[in-house]
Amino acid sequence: MKPYTRSIIELFDGKKRYLIPLYQRQYAWKVEPQLKLLWEDIERACSRLLTDRASMSPHFMGAMVIAQIKTFGKQVQAFEVIDGQQRLTTFQLLLAALRDVAAANGSNYEAEIQKYLLNEGVMETPEVERFKVWPSLMDRRAFAQIVAPETDLDTIVKRPADEDGFVRKAAHAHEWFREKINDHVGAGDGYDEGKLEKLFESLKEGLAVVSIELEGGDDPQTIFETLNSRGIDLTPGDLMRNFIFQRAKGLGQEEGSLKVDELYEKHWLPLDGPFWSTHENRGRQGAQRLDWMLTDHLSMKKADTVSKESLFEDYRRWIFDERPFAGVESELESITASASVERKIFDQDKSDPIGKFGGFAEAFDVSTVFPLVVYLATEAEVGDRLSAALDMLESYILRRDIAGLSTKNYNRFFVGTIDRLREIEGCKVEALARWLATRPNDTDRWPDDSAFRQGWLGRDQYKTNRQRRLRYVFEHIERAKRSALSEEIEIKSALTVEHIMPQRWRAHWSVPGSEHLKEGELNIEHMAAEAARDACIHKMGNLTLVTSPLNITMSHGPFSTKLPALRAHASLALNRELNDFDHWDEDCVSARGAALFEIVRRIWTPPLNIETDYPEFGRFGENGNLPKDGTVCRFEYGDQIYGGIIKGRKLEVEGVAGAHGSFSGASVAVSNTNRNGWNDWELRGRDGWVLADLWRSKSVGTGP
Repeated sequence: MKPYTRSIIELFDGKKRYLIPLYQRQYAWKVEPQLKLLWEDIERACSRLLTDRASMSPHFMGAMVIAQIKTFGKQVQAFEVIDGQQRLTTFQLLLAALRDVAAANGSNYEAEIQKYLLNEGVMETPEVERFKVWPSLMDRRAFAQIVAPETDLDTIVKRPADEDGFVRKAAHAHEWFREKINDHVGAGDGYDEGKLEKLFESLKEGLAVVSIELEGGDDPQTIFETLNSRGIDLTPGDLMRNFIFQRAKGLGQEEGSLKVDELYEKHWLPLDGPFWSTHENRGRQGAQRLDWMLTDHLSMKKADTVSKESLFEDYRRWIFDERPFAGVESELESITASASVERKIFDQDKSDPIGKFGGFAEAFDVSTVFPLVVYLATEAEVGDRLSAALDMLESYILRRDIAGLSTKNYNRFFVGTIDRLREIEGCKVEALARWLATRPNDTDRWPDDSAFRQGWLGRDQYKTNRQRRLRYVFEHIERAKRSALSEEIEIKSALTVEHIMPQRWRAHWSVPGSEHLKEGELNIEHMAAEAARDACIHKMGNLTLVTSPLNITMSHGPFSTKLPALRAHASLALNRELNDFDHWDEDCVSARGAALFEIVRRIWTPPLNIETDYPEFGRFGENGNLPKDGTVCRFEYGDQIYGGIIKGRKLEVEGVAGAHGSFSGASVAVSNTNRNGWNDWELRGRDGWVLADLWRSKSVGTGP
């Protein structure tokens, strides 16, 4: 095998053919993500030609494997495509689109590009051999019609049975490229020949593939199978490592060793160890810890959601588009810092605030908050107040869980919080407290004591899949009770959540008066009493912690045996307090629940009471239904942020026609849907962005 670096143009330079075997799949690339990513690479190459041509080196777009086919007489030199047919076909469709745009604008580049699409000169079967790429059977007609529209298709290839009325992906790709090129170079009086020239040069100098050409002793079929089925898929972490260190080439050597080796040993070698290769589940998805960490790292850096599946492509695009680091070393240092934080999350050392939070996050299954935790732990301005920030997040999440509020918005909410904190100068922890305390909707509000108490006492909290959460809560209650007695304990036993009054209570815990009922008798009061008992079973006041053996022993036993068992064998303060009860019913459950709530509301503290009236925006009603003139506003809708400013008692929105006398009117203009604009628009104030509805509700002298 011999590898060669070839630009897109060089692949098709000269008289040659690439034959795609019939056993390979049809052309399959789509606009999302393949064609779009290729076009982004082309645009970046064009930009580098304009801004930094002297130091420009080709951007590699992968590898292809080909094997030369013996040819005789007038036959054109030919290669069998072992791997890479999707790239080759796409490059030809791209060149055909570029040629067609050139032709439409009378450019000399039409003839120049044609040389890389079709062979010229003497050939044995010119009808076929003139095509530099000859696709598999199902794609030939569509491909030939694009590359050489004048071809009599019926003379060179049989029409597939499903051809009529079916538009193949090759036709979609060609049309999409033509639209993109037209947008890039302009049309009519706006056409720019220089831009078309730069597009062609980018294909000639800026983009390349590695062409691996097989030799006589190489077995093409074996290599094809190895590449496509026997190989081990690269993980996102593998791809990112290779991507980063390939860009670290050319650093030279020091004391006989390559500097790139030193970078690897210092920053990435620990990430290649067994700890980071351990499989970890998040919800229903599983992956190596390294992949999860890198996903959180990029989410934190971008302040946006990133999926594990698109991690590598998202990272690669971010690096090329944003150029966020001065060099590879600072890029690796940033990853190392995030890894240090997530290592603590995974280790769950309770003596460390990050490790302690990791235990909480595992119990409550909230890995979506990790990018925010990484940001707080690596943000210099947080410093020694990190523990306070994490306690705040824990209270926010736990209170929402007990109150029964949804977690569906968490991924976007937590990464969005990073963006908010970056915008604010000063103490990030105070900014976090204010931000969390001022969320108005069920999707993101921090429950106060009233909402927390209602959820604690009024909602059924026990479910099988909530065992870890309840155990976490009761262990903290136990520690709080012990702390009040100046006792230091470590809970080492495998404790389980137990119902004091059992779920199947009718056998031994019947409601008063049951003994007087006749068989089959319907008694409304008795039925109501049973319903009330059913309703209290899964409430917090009826739950406690016990060891698994004790749980099995007590099971659904009667009060007369269950309470003595708890007293005799349980050392937890949670259970010793049951000595105060000589019976157990709904009133006891309610009383114990209320007593426990007084403890938990102090462990997981409520949000700040924000009393400010936001004077920088003026009083509500003084400027119509809007804040004072000059106030900067914004509205995030459909993954786009719309900026605006208040002028002359109107809200002017960038890119949206007209001015609007209300936030709702502006929201309708942006979204074309009826919306409550008070919950859409934010105002930029001294403490960062403030929801318009919060300003209205807190404003002194609230108007109508």
